[in-house]
Formats: sequence, C-alpha cells, structure tokens
Amino acid sequence: MRRFLRDNALSLTMFGCFLVLWAAQSITGFHAANADNRQHHRPLETYPNYLITGHFVEATAENWESEFLQMSGYIFLTAFLRQRGSPESKPFQGDETDEDPRDARDRPDVPWPVRRGGLVLTPYEHSFALVLFGIFLACFTVHAMGGTAEFNSEQLAHGGQAVSVLKFMTTSQFWFQSFQNWQSEFLVVGAVALLGIRLRERGSPESKPVAAPHSQTGSS
Repeated sequence: MRRFLRDNALSLTMFGCFLVLWAAQSITGFHAANADNRQHHRPLETYPNYLITGHFVEATAENWESEFLQMSGYIFLTAFLRQRGSPESKPFQGDETDEDPRDARDRPDVPWPVRRGGLVLTPYEHSFALVLFGIFLACFTVHAMGGTAEFNSEQLAHGGQAVSVLKFMTTSQFWFQSFQNWQSEFLVVGAVALLGIRLRERGSPESKPVAAPHSQTGSS
C-alpha cells in the first residue's frame, strides 16, 4: 500500500482535492439554490434531488468542459507551436517531431498499438488530445442539457415557456456561460507559458532548472 501511495501520490492528491472541492460545491450550491427557492416561494430541494437539478449539473459541466478544452488544445498546440524560453515549449533545436513509432515496433516494451501499427497506430499517435477533446464534447453536451433544465426552471417560475436543448444553445446565456470559462482557461495557459521563461519552481518538472538561462527552451 505504501508503495502504491508513493507511486500514485500526484494523481491521488489531485483527485482527492477534486472530490473534496466538488463536495463543497454541491453543499454550497444546495444552500444557494434553496435560498433562491425561498425567495421565490418555491418548494425546497432535498440534497439528493439537488444533485440532479439543472443548477448543479450546469455549474459542474460548464467548468469541466472548459478545463478539458484547455488541456486538449494545449496538448495539441504544443505539438507544433513554440515559445522561446518557456518550459512549456519544445526546444527549437533538434527534431521537429518525436521519433517515428513505426521504427520502434520491434522493441519489447512498446505499447500494443505501436507494435500492431497500421490503422490502430494512427489514432493512437494523437490519442491524448483526442480523448481529452472527446471528454470536452461530452461535458459540453451535459452543460447544454443541464443549462436547459435550469433555464426552463427560471422561465416557468417567471411565467415564460420552456425551450428545447437546441433552442437553449442558440441563446446568449448559453454562450456567455461557455465563453466566460473558456477565455480564462487560455489566459492561464498563456500566462504559464510566459511566466515560466523567467520564473522558477525548484523541483517541479513544469519549471526549468533554477540555474537555467532565461533563453533555454524546454524544461530540461
């Protein structure tokens, strides 16, 4: 067990923080939603019911979608774009691409898609960004569905009419929710790429060595 915790400390800590903060979001969101229900003289939600309401689903999915859009875009763009001096960039010197995996298929420790080659290898070469982008699309869909439920709840509470998911996706409210999160994600990535040129975090693989010159591109 100790070895397992050591070998997976980073992912366990990240997912642990995620679960704690997600639970905190659900609890505070539950109280916020019921405060709004009291103000509008609507029935109060129970906590289990709140977890499937548009209020909670929309808030969760619209944040998740922006994170996965950021990371899928980051991984894809860093494959061929450079930022001189940044540890987030590949070096300017050397090969423009990784070793061609087709030349390594006979090695004993290569992943199965590399050994198989052909049509299996083609998507595997881009599987990291593709899977993250697929999760983004899934979260985007859930955001639209949860947002529709929340939008319709507000519409009916104020004497309006319910709309379909596709109709809600044409509203400025839906795109405002999306853009306000998307822009912040790319702002952070751009800031990290630039700040890493002159700032350091000793011991972190996301930083250049403390003694490395500012002009060094890449983390090592």
